[in-house]
This record gives sequence, C-alpha cells and structure tokens, in this order.
Amino acid sequence: MVTVSSQSSSVSQPDSQQGGRVLRVGPLKPSLMDTLVTEYDALVLPEGDERERFLTQHGDSVTAVVTSGRTGVDAALMERLPQLGAVVNFGVGYDTTDVDAAADRGIAVSNTPDVLTDCVADLAVGLVIDTMRGLSSAERFVRAGRWPAEGNTPLTRQVTGKRVGIIGLGRIGSAIADRLKGFRCEISYHNRNEIDGSPFAYAASPRALAGGVDVLIIAASGGSGTAHLVDRAVLEALGPQGYLINVARGSVVDEDALIELLAAGKLAGAGLDVFAHEPNVPDALLAMDNVVLLPHVGSGTVETRAAMEALTLENLDRFLADGTLVTPVTR
Repeated sequence: MVTVSSQSSSVSQPDSQQGGRVLRVGPLKPSLMDTLVTEYDALVLPEGDERERFLTQHGDSVTAVVTSGRTGVDAALMERLPQLGAVVNFGVGYDTTDVDAAADRGIAVSNTPDVLTDCVADLAVGLVIDTMRGLSSAERFVRAGRWPAEGNTPLTRQVTGKRVGIIGLGRIGSAIADRLKGFRCEISYHNRNEIDGSPFAYAASPRALAGGVDVLIIAASGGSGTAHLVDRAVLEALGPQGYLINVARGSVVDEDALIELLAAGKLAGAGLDVFAHEPNVPDALLAMDNVVLLPHVGSGTVETRAAMEALTLENLDRFLADGTLVTPVTR
C-alpha cells in the first residue's frame, strides 16, 4: 500500500526539465484550469483521435502533469512522456495513477492530504445521520405531499450510542472517530496493522470488524490493494440491522453484492458518496429508499477546494523550482 509522507521528496530530474512543459490531464477545478493556462502556459491532453497526434508532437516536452484522482496517469501515458518528472494530483486519492510504474521511472507523485480531512469527516458523519434517521427519504416524503394523506413515516434508528467500525483509521478515519465520540459511539477499526496507542479496539479483519458493529464506515484508500476489501462476506457479517457508509472509493466495496443484499433486506441501509463506475450509479441503487446517494462531494466545499488548489500549485511550483514536492506519496 502506498503511504503519504508530509516531507519534501527529491526526485531525479530529466536533463530537459529546463524549458519543459506542464500538461493538464483530465478536468479540474475551473479556477485551477485557468491558472494552469494563464500562469504556467500548460498544455491540455485531448481525448479521442487528437490524443495520439498531440502526444507525438508534445510528449517529449512534458516534465510535469497536473491531474486529479478521477483521471490520473497510467503507465501507458507515462511511456509517452519520457521526460516526465512529477504527477501533481489535485485530491487526496491517487489510485488512478500507477504509482508503482511512476516509482520505477523515477517519477514523483504528490497529493493534497490534510486539507480535506475535516470536510470528508463531516460528510461521513452527515451520511451516518441521514442514512440511519432516514432524513433524505423523509424529505422526499414531505415534498411529494404524502404526509397529509399517509401520516407519519416509519420509525428510524438512533445514532447516539451505536457501535461504529471504521476501515482505515488514517487522517480521515481518525477525524470521523473523533466526531462520533461526541455521539457516545463505541468505536473500533481495522487497518492493515494495529495502531500502537490507539484508544479504539482493533479488529484483525474487515469481516471481524463488521460482525461486531451497527455501522461500518469505509475511509480506506483506493487502488488494487483494497479492491473489494469489503466483499460479500463482510457485508453479510454486517447483517440486516447494519448500515454501510462509504466516503473512500467505490472500488473498495463489492457493489453487486451490496445491491443484492440491500434488495434482499440483508442490510438495513447504505450512505454512499462514491461508486464503482462514477459518475454512473446503478439503477437498482437509485430505486432504493433506504440508500443515500451523493455525487462524490466529500471535499466539495468552497474552503476545502480552495485549499486543495493552493496545495496543488504549491507542489507544482516546488517541483518546477527545485525538483522536490511538498506532499509526495511514496510506496
């Protein structure tokens, strides 16, 4: 698994870095895209038939790529950018960038940790409350004019005092735990390794964690190492009274199994900010009233996105100046 370091990391720079170009890969925050063009004269990687022609013309000149966790840079694109020295990522997640291939080629990768921790943790707690108390469902009930005709909505579940399991007790997972302590929740967690000195109970596997909680929150990183970490067995262990909350990556959950168990009443509900094939959401989930669906907005506040943009540019500036990164990721 890739871990994040908060220290600058030096990388070997290609001989042609002086005068090299910045390349934007995929869509970004509009103000960031504008800044890359106006202040860095950045190129933009086209899609479709123009891509091959573009790479033939400009690939040798690119020394830095700016992208996001939704797009990333795969090994094939790295191959077409022989002078690439850094992939500067807007966002904390970087699972769409092949960090192993980057390391093999001496390409540094950065992300934007810490600055989005609070907003994602806030959203996770909001999803817990919304999902368990049925707030979105009740709001739809009122808007549809059903209250006068049908009376009260069904009773829901209390959040305070529930047993909560967190998969991934890193920056974001710890921030979620801190917030839920205020609800007098009993917190336990699963990581690859137990955290020395943690006040929370450790579970040796996701299945063991799920079997002992009412709410399972996923805050683990994405990528091949965590693909379907929450599989059918984990979801079955969570059980018909259990709730799943995912603010990590859709790839961490077996989405087909999740849908099947929700439809069969073998899970109580789910709150999802991420999906396996974003922005496409399965029709089956759209039809479920016990599922809260959000369009990957964990970091989607004015304050957090501005901080992410500033840190992205700080990483880019540092790399262009001296070949290091402010917040590199390492294997």
